[in-house]
Amino acid sequence: MQRRRKTGSKQQSKTLIYTALALTFIAVVLTSLIVGYYFGYDEAKGELQKKEHSREEKRLSVLKKLEEESSAKKAEQDVNSRLKEVLKKESKPLEKIEITENNQTKIIDEKVKEELKEEAVKEYENASHEIEGAVLPTPPKREIVKSSAKPKLAIIIDDVSVKSHVSAISDLKLPITMSFLPPSERRPNSHTLAAKEKFYMVHLPMEAKNFKREEPFTLKTDDSQEKISQRIAEIKKLFPRVKYINNHAGSKFTSNEGAVKRLIHVLNEQNINFIDSRTIGESKVQMAMKSYHKPYVSRDIFLDHEVDKNYIKSQIKKAIEVAKLHGSAIAIGHPHANTIAAILESKPLFKDVELVLVDKLY
Repeated sequence: MQRRRKTGSKQQSKTLIYTALALTFIAVVLTSLIVGYYFGYDEAKGELQKKEHSREEKRLSVLKKLEEESSAKKAEQDVNSRLKEVLKKESKPLEKIEITENNQTKIIDEKVKEELKEEAVKEYENASHEIEGAVLPTPPKREIVKSSAKPKLAIIIDDVSVKSHVSAISDLKLPITMSFLPPSERRPNSHTLAAKEKFYMVHLPMEAKNFKREEPFTLKTDDSQEKISQRIAEIKKLFPRVKYINNHAGSKFTSNEGAVKRLIHVLNEQNINFIDSRTIGESKVQMAMKSYHKPYVSRDIFLDHEVDKNYIKSQIKKAIEVAKLHGSAIAIGHPHANTIAAILESKPLFKDVELVLVDKLY
């Protein structure tokens, strides 16, 4: 009896041990599963958070790009809107505007105010510079320059004459050279606008072969030395800080060597530099400059011979390439809405050159 009891106790002990081991194994397995689950959950949660963060960054990037495009489009629309309102925004009354030449004074009457405005607006909307011939005259060949210095590009905007022109150009926040037309009945305040600028040029009207919209007081090929001197003295009085002049139209005048020499002689006396707009291939300005031992400076590219924004942008690219090839370049444009918009949209291209005012070009 006693031996049976001992045998039964041993069997019970073994059973308990096995049961305990089994329970321990089960507990270990369950613990591993639970721990693995939580670790896996945390890892999966982290991956999901990373993906969500990446998606959010992409979304914000797209939104930012859309905002930038919207801002650029709005800026362009603002520029275009301003320019389309040329002269209409000019609020200064014209009751007593005086234009003087050779001691003769003209006074603009209030009656012709609206007529002059309408004429000027119409001219602006259809404005184009005068070029003789279907093909743009190319400047003389220039030396190819290899230099480590950044090439310089000067952009001159001709025909600046009203406040809206100045505002649109200033809003570009770029060193653009403004070349002001002398005051006239249609643009009586150009000299006062120039006076507010740190640097400016004068866009001097000269006789053309076929140009129909001749400015008042245009220099003629048969003007005497005395008459040219008198006109430049008047320009100096209106624009006392002028150091650079370029020709408005002038295909006939600049192709006449005698006329050009008379002009350059006077400009030298007044310490004024001349930049040839090259409105004709037969320009004699280079020859005249050589006779006076002065450097010849001329435009390289016309930006808006065609007033199409894509064309103007392609001309800006050409001007940059010319600057890279020769170390410097001059481009000439006009205050058309598309010209201003094209310059605005071409800002990223100017990283390859140093955009400067003409007095910093050489």
